[in-house]
Amino acid sequence: MTERRLTPLARSLPASVPFVGPETHERAIGKPFVARLGANENVFGASPHAIAAMADTAPWMYGDAESHDLRGALAAHHDTTPNHIIVGEGIDGLLGYLARLFVEPGDAVVTSEGAYPTFNYHVSGFGGVLHKVPFRDDHEDPAALFAKAAEVDAKLVYLSNPDNPMGSWHRGADIVSAMDELPARSLLVLDEAYVECAPEGTAAPLPADDPRLIRMRTFSKAYGLAGARIGYAIAAPDLIREFHKVRNHFGLNRAAQAGALAALQDGRWLCHVQEQIEMARLRIAAIARDNGLIPLPSAANFVSVDCGADGAFAKAVLDGLVARGIFVRMPFAAPQNRCIRVSCGTDAQLDAFAAALPDALAAAKNL
Repeated sequence: MTERRLTPLARSLPASVPFVGPETHERAIGKPFVARLGANENVFGASPHAIAAMADTAPWMYGDAESHDLRGALAAHHDTTPNHIIVGEGIDGLLGYLARLFVEPGDAVVTSEGAYPTFNYHVSGFGGVLHKVPFRDDHEDPAALFAKAAEVDAKLVYLSNPDNPMGSWHRGADIVSAMDELPARSLLVLDEAYVECAPEGTAAPLPADDPRLIRMRTFSKAYGLAGARIGYAIAAPDLIREFHKVRNHFGLNRAAQAGALAALQDGRWLCHVQEQIEMARLRIAAIARDNGLIPLPSAANFVSVDCGADGAFAKAVLDGLVARGIFVRMPFAAPQNRCIRVSCGTDAQLDAFAAALPDALAAAKNL
């Protein structure tokens, strides 16, 4: 038998991924979902200009290894320089490169209990030790995160704003104030994936070359390009240069780059999507209240709905919805796991959710 000479770290890890995709669920139940409301995708679609630009690319050509045009446009959009921008295979891919750059076995990394699990997945993949702090009033707690970072001498501190899975948010100015307590040896990983969905003032008002943080952005949410897997990070040029040592230089396909560039330039479509997201959040909240549940305020393209009991009850509600063809997800850590998380959807999708929720609740109560 061939010996697989894996590293001890690789042997110690489970063969798992952070999320089970909706297609996997559909294969398990033997039919497609009626409403796909669990992956926080932008069901309102990408800019027509982005779709046309992607269709017009030559599939036989590799993508530009430097993403030159896109980085230039992003630099102009953020009033900075291309040297402050790195483009990658979604925020997930960039988090993987970041962990590769910073994390060795035993290194301390701080995050929130129940925060975005893909970050944890990458840290664990390089042998880092995760130190977690609880949410506070359904919000990530910057003061507690930074205090824990000082306690354990963390290399990285992860904070999302707005956050997933709760949809809560902090004013950007408040995060900047809290950063006075960020240890000098720690780098803040500020995940702003949902910032285009959030109120004005949510983005941290800091210059692109602030050495204390790296900001993550994506075209997967408000821009509607989740299938293209394209995101970017903003940081000081000396940190951005480090990514070029480890990134997959041809990892971004040409169509994704073209689509992202066109999407960035179509501000009118972005405004349209933002309006659709706001209307969908209001509709989800109304459906929740009609069923005696509590919708939480959201600055993302989803709404977390408090089911009024514990995680076991919320899981029963979720299972009931899935059985009725409605794909949703839920937080995995208490007490946030008392909620289900419902992505913004079309009128037809939310009609289906509204029709299925009463029966799912009734079934959960009868267990």
